[in-house]
Amino acid sequence: MTSARTTGVAAAALLGAALLAGTAVAPSMADAGRHENHDAQDHRSGQHERQDGTGTKHVLVLSVDGLHQKDLDWYVAAHPQSALAALVNHGTSYTHAQTPVPSDSFPGMVGQFTGGNPGTTGIYYDDTFNRALLPAGTTDCKNTAPGTEVALTEAADKNPNALDAGQGLTGLPSSIMTMTGQPGSLLNPAALPVDPATCKPVYPHQYLKVNTVFEVAKSAGLTTAWSDKHPAYEILNGPSGKGVDDLFTPEINSQAPAPFTGDWSQDNAATRQYDGYKVQAVLNEIGGKDHSGTRAAAVPAIFGMNFQSVSTAQKLPTSDGLPGGYLPGGAVPGPLLGNALDYVDASVGKMESALSATGHAKDTTIILSAKHGQSPMEPAALTRVPDSTIIDGLNAAWKAAHPGSADLVAFSTDDDIMQLWLSDHSQPAAKFAKDYLASHTAAGNDINSAPRTLATSGLSKIYAGSDVARYFGTKTTDARYPDILGIAQTGVVYTSGTAKIAEHGGASADDRNVPLVISGTHDDHARTVTDTVETTQIAPTILKTLGLDPNKLQAVQIEGTQALPQR
Repeated sequence: MTSARTTGVAAAALLGAALLAGTAVAPSMADAGRHENHDAQDHRSGQHERQDGTGTKHVLVLSVDGLHQKDLDWYVAAHPQSALAALVNHGTSYTHAQTPVPSDSFPGMVGQFTGGNPGTTGIYYDDTFNRALLPAGTTDCKNTAPGTEVALTEAADKNPNALDAGQGLTGLPSSIMTMTGQPGSLLNPAALPVDPATCKPVYPHQYLKVNTVFEVAKSAGLTTAWSDKHPAYEILNGPSGKGVDDLFTPEINSQAPAPFTGDWSQDNAATRQYDGYKVQAVLNEIGGKDHSGTRAAAVPAIFGMNFQSVSTAQKLPTSDGLPGGYLPGGAVPGPLLGNALDYVDASVGKMESALSATGHAKDTTIILSAKHGQSPMEPAALTRVPDSTIIDGLNAAWKAAHPGSADLVAFSTDDDIMQLWLSDHSQPAAKFAKDYLASHTAAGNDINSAPRTLATSGLSKIYAGSDVARYFGTKTTDARYPDILGIAQTGVVYTSGTAKIAEHGGASADDRNVPLVISGTHDDHARTVTDTVETTQIAPTILKTLGLDPNKLQAVQIEGTQALPQR
């Protein structure tokens, strides 16, 4: 991901007083709005709620980030005796499931556990800009101009280079299982945005506008757990800050130990080792322990983890002496990705065996999906485009047309989507940016590093100003949505250099078409549902499966999100 921020943004240009209604600490539910993505099929119409999971006491959620429905189909066909095949053969496959847009990790995971899209949850990406909050570290809240980056990434850690995010454990990485299950304590308050009303840091759980399934389960007296890749995933605690009893979040972007170089995502073997810690956490929880395996705990009603191994195997050009991504044609995983899929399958098999050994196979429903896919699958479609050149050109054009002005782009988040927050939050300024992007070419390089030039800045569609708010189903007073939303052309990845061959975040089929499989206590045969559904429907389905009321979720009330169709 590439982000850029320009300093010297004037307060008047960034924010009117009315925008304060969209702040994180006291969000207006009326401003959350219904998601209205007119480029996608309506995933809520014509759905039938499925039967609840009678006998289910536990729901195990597994997110295999980067996994496509096509990948799962291929793997099951090639490995009919695999653990993944067993899930499919004893469950319901929703073969036309889509993630929210943007297809980033944060809106994807938050959507699965709230039932809401970004316009409702307020979570547009893991690294965004908020026109109402104050910069991290602000102490003079009366005289500081609003508008700041909100980085719900490793940048929020006390020590982003440490696997324990700064807890200070000795003997890392082998001691990582003793990492705290309350990762909010590992966030650096000085790295968090500041609420102008209280002059206090805004923690991720405070930034979320709606409640989570974990909070609903807790209110019913149930136990909860989850494992993910940054301490900032304490956002899943929900606004109460107390939704997840045991939240295990080793930092994936910390420095991996020798023989690896770089962070845990820069070598696929390192990523598999990293994922192994979270797998062990789940196994410990199935066995009636906390994530560390050292303290007795009830088996959680809602628990699980996300895998990163498939995602890094799709992104890395090479790792461990093997090429990453897919073979030419984009249908068959290459050797590195094949190994990553084997790793995930073996891990799922361990969990299934643990459930059987503890007697919980008969009272546990497994939900397999993904926060996001990855694009492009077809290697020949790849065009890597340095977005900094595009932004520099836009800023120069703005200054030429408006002498004495600051840079137009205050902040950007660009992967295989382009989101720009502008220093001038007006419709004319947004139109200026849109017109510039639509009228300029972008220079990039293909899978072989050969030069390639694309029209319209590598974008297929550009939304500006109020059209962005309308796209996300939010109000123009929302302090969070970007001024420009650019939908990338197929295969475009905004990145400098040649370090990656795929990304996520966009709106293409490769980004959004993920698997969704539910294998429950009464699922003896394979079933297939071909209706178009969205991964936000996982949230009400979890609650319904546990015999809880999906309408306890605020996003379900706002969007009318339905449980998944009958299976």
